[in-house]
Amino acid sequence: MQEGSLLDAHEEHTYRLLVGLSAARAAELAEVAELPPQEADEVLQRLQAKGLVSVQPAEEPVFRPLPPDVAFGTTLLRRQESLEAARKTVAALSEEFRASAGRRDAHHLVEVIVGATTLRERLRDLQNAAREEILWFCRANPLAMQGAENTEEYGALSRGVRYRAIYERALIETPGELDSIAEGVSWGEEARVVPTLPVRLAIVDRSTAICPLVRDDETVGEPSAAIINQGQLLDALLALFESYWEFATPVRLQPGVEEPEGLDDSERLLLSLLVGGVPDKSIATQLGISRRTVQRRLDRLMALAGVDTRTGLAFQAAKRNWL
Repeated sequence: MQEGSLLDAHEEHTYRLLVGLSAARAAELAEVAELPPQEADEVLQRLQAKGLVSVQPAEEPVFRPLPPDVAFGTTLLRRQESLEAARKTVAALSEEFRASAGRRDAHHLVEVIVGATTLRERLRDLQNAAREEILWFCRANPLAMQGAENTEEYGALSRGVRYRAIYERALIETPGELDSIAEGVSWGEEARVVPTLPVRLAIVDRSTAICPLVRDDETVGEPSAAIINQGQLLDALLALFESYWEFATPVRLQPGVEEPEGLDDSERLLLSLLVGGVPDKSIATQLGISRRTVQRRLDRLMALAGVDTRTGLAFQAAKRNWL
């Protein structure tokens, strides 16, 4: 008998024959069913036990079929109740599995690392594995790696990886940092500057991000960071980067599409720093010139642009594609 079935093949066949005959003795049924008399009698006894056959006492008992819905009604009801209970159990187990899987997937999506050395090594590994693009939020006072220490950038740029970096103004004002940024730009890095950045961030190939877990002013001991893989959190970080990239000021050390007559690389850099909000004193320090020289070069650029204010110069620099 098949698991879950109410009748086996012999029982079902015998019952159908009996329905067709309306009533029959065991010997008659055995002849019609082409079964040995003893086997036919055993099948009829099983049908009687299941409530599908009634027996009329006689020297040779007469068997009559009974309605199957009556015989099996209670059995089917119990099975239906059992199936409903099983369905609820499966639903509860499935919900528990999904919750567990969600927690398990979350562990795969976010990995926590601790320590400046570990963080630095992971940044190096991700850059070495990059194939398409690396995005950076570079804040002042780097936690794990100074710009000059990032030797992996040149190798990645050499194999065609695009670098887009947004620098916080305070970082550019740090002695020596502008030289490092200028070197990266000369290799092909696209650099921009903003007054402040909300977080430190690195995103590789739009599939993996590294982001500190604790704010700078709350960090005690070794820094910690999250390695974030594909998911909604990574999508949010990508959107955050792109929104800052839109309004950040380019740091231009290479000629623009419409390079004006007599505008040199140092003046393009000076313009980038000016528009980025870097004070004259810091510009002078970074360029290795005096504040008076900064003012003199700005005066020349304003004359070249046909304006008499720094605001007008910034507007004309953008309009003329000097930046």
